[in-house]
Amino acid sequence: MGRLYVFTALALCAIANVRSATHTIYSTTALTVTVDDDSNGEIRLIAVKNGVQTVLSTSMGRRNETRRALVASRFEISFSNNITLSITNEKVTTPREGVVLTVTWQAPTSTRLVDCIDLGSSNWYGGPQQKQQYWPIEKLKFKEYSYVTKEADNCGIAEPYWLSSEGLFYFFDKKVPLFVDQNNAVQNGTCFIAQVKPPYSSKRAQNYLIYTIGIFENARQAHEYAVYKILKKPSGYPNERMVTYPIWSTWARYKQDVNHEVVLQFADEIVKRGFPNCQLEIDDLWEICYGSLTIDVNRFPSMLATVNSLKSKGFNVTVWAHPFINKGCEPWYTDAKNLGYLVTSEANSVETSWWNDNGTTAAYIDFTKPAVREWYVSRLVQLQRQHGIDSYKFDGGETSWSPGVPVLQGDIDLQPETITADYVRAVASFGSLVEVRSGYGTQDLPIFVRMIDKDSFWTFDNGLPTLITTLLQMNMNGYTLVLPDMIGGNGYSGAPSRELFIRWLQANTFMPSMQFSYVPWDYDNETIAISKKFVDLHTQYAPEIIKALQRAVSEGAPVNAPVWWVAPDDRTALAVWDEYLLGENILVAPVIVEGATSRDIYLPAGNWLDRGNTSNIIQGPTWLRGYSAGLAELPFFVRTNATAEPGAAGAPAAACLLVLVGTLLSIVHKFQYDTL
Repeated sequence: MGRLYVFTALALCAIANVRSATHTIYSTTALTVTVDDDSNGEIRLIAVKNGVQTVLSTSMGRRNETRRALVASRFEISFSNNITLSITNEKVTTPREGVVLTVTWQAPTSTRLVDCIDLGSSNWYGGPQQKQQYWPIEKLKFKEYSYVTKEADNCGIAEPYWLSSEGLFYFFDKKVPLFVDQNNAVQNGTCFIAQVKPPYSSKRAQNYLIYTIGIFENARQAHEYAVYKILKKPSGYPNERMVTYPIWSTWARYKQDVNHEVVLQFADEIVKRGFPNCQLEIDDLWEICYGSLTIDVNRFPSMLATVNSLKSKGFNVTVWAHPFINKGCEPWYTDAKNLGYLVTSEANSVETSWWNDNGTTAAYIDFTKPAVREWYVSRLVQLQRQHGIDSYKFDGGETSWSPGVPVLQGDIDLQPETITADYVRAVASFGSLVEVRSGYGTQDLPIFVRMIDKDSFWTFDNGLPTLITTLLQMNMNGYTLVLPDMIGGNGYSGAPSRELFIRWLQANTFMPSMQFSYVPWDYDNETIAISKKFVDLHTQYAPEIIKALQRAVSEGAPVNAPVWWVAPDDRTALAVWDEYLLGENILVAPVIVEGATSRDIYLPAGNWLDRGNTSNIIQGPTWLRGYSAGLAELPFFVRTNATAEPGAAGAPAAACLLVLVGTLLSIVHKFQYDTL
């Protein structure tokens, strides 16, 4: 197992003096787990595996113990003030052998429960999606961060899952009113806080801090078990045309300035320049007011004619949709309010805001009510039938759009996150061309989850580097069907530069889908040629992408995994953040630094066919220092079973039969993540 540099402080805020005792709750020749308490009032959960001792958790400050019991695999302690602690264990063998512990605190709602872990020297994965998506995630900082989906910080994914490079994972029960404090109260530590306060309802009857600890041989085995038992795998995958050919969106290039003429001109430009397509997305202001779901005939006199014209040019057609109704969008706003279809706060208000409320207020449709889901979906189905629309791009869905602490349907202990799950599950019914941008316990859905809008920057402030780190973060939370955001970003502070656009496109090439809004012909002929090269490369490798999607469905494997996935015991690989895999045999190392023409590349164990500079087979593990490239080049490598002297010219001739395309020159850059 190696060393699990983990320490958990389970805090009750006071210490009582009691006798020292040790209870063995799990024991084999390879692993022993004990609960140990001493006269200072500490309760420690200790694992000894292959002679290596690890303190998994320490409960500090138990007071006024009233009962203690050890029954089979359950260890229980009761305290005064109706506080209880139980620890259970289970040996598991499928799909990997390990031990799973469940720690359960129950307390009155007035009690604040806090458990902390020492991040140690391990790398950590999972955690919330973030605007500044550092990865591995031990460098992230949180100050009592409410662990719910929210637009702030781009937190469209907030799975309560932490995975350690040492083969340890934590997963928190969804009834926990969870806050996270990392590198704040405890430096190089993470505290998990259960507290009944906003955004969680004060009407909860109990406070819980419940989590699972999985102990496995390495990070891969731990994650495979977590996917099998907890996170789940997708039930299918998106439309193969959506994988193979680019999506073209009006959003970044045109924003709200869309109409029949603009859309058809955009389509004509794409066709004229010889680029393939999956679909054209008509984004934003096509309706008469936000929430009406009624075509604005001043912009689209006949949406059916617009759609038919696009289809005649070879495009599928999707339309942007959202879960809001603006105040003043009549009669739809008043009708929905009178029917009780809008999210209401505990203060009895439906008024909230979103990015398109146009200076007024808006309301959030309450998808936790079955009747409301049916009403919303039926309106979109009618729109499809009337105008020939193929499907929808769904925006929003995070809990933070609710007005204050919301009053939702369903189990109050699962709120407010239920609205995200109910919304996403409702709109997934629109088929394999659907995309959403939020999720909570919805990894099983066979649809793309889009990264929240990226900015046209070179930096970790939601720029190009975070295209890779967000891809890894989502995959290692079980969201394997990732739709990267638009190539070049959204241009909220200005359109991407030519270099940024090209480097972004290259970084995107081996991800599941490509999405354009800014276009190559906005730059020059060389940019057009380079863009065609990488669009074609993506298309040529689409069968490999589809194979990876199929493995995600059958096995729960990540589509784009971190490098360590194929070398989970490699300490160097465990820290690599600026490379990614497609499946298990293609390694991609894009250039993501402005002005760079070289970079260092790490190859884990195996024979890697260089599809960039040399066409040689390179034996890993090894660093390729200063791997040189120009703007038109992307370094990537294909793992092969061919045998050859490392670096020998001409040796990979047989291996070339294993790949789908000819050699590309490679791109290299030098970037020190440790300086962040």
